[in-house]
Amino acid sequence: MSAFGSDARAPRSLFAPAAILSRAEAQEIAQRALRNSPAPETRVTINSAARADTRFALNQVTTSGENQDTQVTITAFDGNRAASVNTNRLDEASLAAAAKQAYEIAKLVPPNPERMPELEAQSYPPLRERVLSLPTPSERAAAAKIVTELARKNDLIATGFIECRAGASALANSKGLFAYDSSSSVTMTSTVRSPDGTGSGWACSDGNSFADLDPATLAATAVQKARDSRNPVAIEPGRYTTILEPTATGNLVQLIAGAMQARAADEGRSFFTKPGGGNKIGLKVVDERVTLLTDPNDSPSTGGGYDDDGLPLEKVVWIENGVVKNLNYDRYWAQKQGVAPTRSGGGGFRGAGRALRMMGGTSNIADMVKGTERGVLVTRFWYIRPVDARTILYTGLTRDGTFLIENGKVTRPIKNFRFNESPIFFLNNLEALGPSVRINASENLGAGGAVYMPAIKVRDFTFSSLSDAV
Repeated sequence: MSAFGSDARAPRSLFAPAAILSRAEAQEIAQRALRNSPAPETRVTINSAARADTRFALNQVTTSGENQDTQVTITAFDGNRAASVNTNRLDEASLAAAAKQAYEIAKLVPPNPERMPELEAQSYPPLRERVLSLPTPSERAAAAKIVTELARKNDLIATGFIECRAGASALANSKGLFAYDSSSSVTMTSTVRSPDGTGSGWACSDGNSFADLDPATLAATAVQKARDSRNPVAIEPGRYTTILEPTATGNLVQLIAGAMQARAADEGRSFFTKPGGGNKIGLKVVDERVTLLTDPNDSPSTGGGYDDDGLPLEKVVWIENGVVKNLNYDRYWAQKQGVAPTRSGGGGFRGAGRALRMMGGTSNIADMVKGTERGVLVTRFWYIRPVDARTILYTGLTRDGTFLIENGKVTRPIKNFRFNESPIFFLNNLEALGPSVRINASENLGAGGAVYMPAIKVRDFTFSSLSDAV
């Protein structure tokens, strides 16, 4: 038994030629770093990661690469002063030098009046049994070939990217805390275009391991959208009944999660600020069919995750049946407000192991289309930028397959739109929800995150102008 608790090992991850750190290996490195630190208090953060990717363009593989590294961050505390030094040299002398340097710098920086003391040892759930492995270059090339071959047969041009990540993280401090977690994620995306550049289709497959990918379905979806979206016509901008495919839903609904910071709400800087003061916990803000939550059971990690201070993550329901149930309280703001900190993984829900889910319904896209007299079908959004934080208003563009719906049928491709819209607005105009499915989360949550979103149908979605981009 060490100062950190049990020395139980996690299942060893399999890679060629090397592996990410096991729990025991990470713990041993952390112990060496701590015992060599001259600071009164020290925190050690370890990230061990392996990555493999394959890129294809013009219907052929163009690049393939693999890399791995282990980074150790030593943070030294001198009262309310703190400084960190990073190193990927794991020998005793290098760790000692980094710890000494961190402490010397900490003595020079201004104090942080909001600094919270380090946590004592925490209890974490047992690690789930799962082998974290990366596919070989030939396996990735074979998946890419499924897409490029189908595109070539249809006289189309495919590009795409396969990204596979696996990693382990650990956090230890001089008060006896030790946390360890590991995760893996695999994403394959492809954009298929017509040779004349007028048609573009996109699809994604996402999972915890390479076996979760479905390149055949991805290829069929991207190719069909590319064929169907050729020679789009322009229609007038305005407010339309709109069907968002799951990726499009996620592109915007995830922005609500990033805005749910309790401090910003309490200080009057947020949509979640209550008129007259305070925040909107307990108030209905969207349609009663909307429930948004984070749950470690949805996470791709083997341990469910922990936050930046080492608190184990727990299930948090943010919006339930349209009502705000929780906001994100960090430890400092929670103490100031006299509440418990939120164990959600931090602001924005970024980072490996994080998860976000919007609960879905039973409608499918075909039925949504059948029930639409005139509307727009959106594959996804891109180039999304903030306009007004107080209303979570964003602008951006549709991309890779935007279609007109008339009298219950998808009738023609249309030119892309710029939108100006808030997920709060359109979730108050909800008409139907499909089942919640896993989507590509890399743009919002960072590598390793898992996001589950439904297709939705909404009224009066605001398209403000046309775009000639494909």
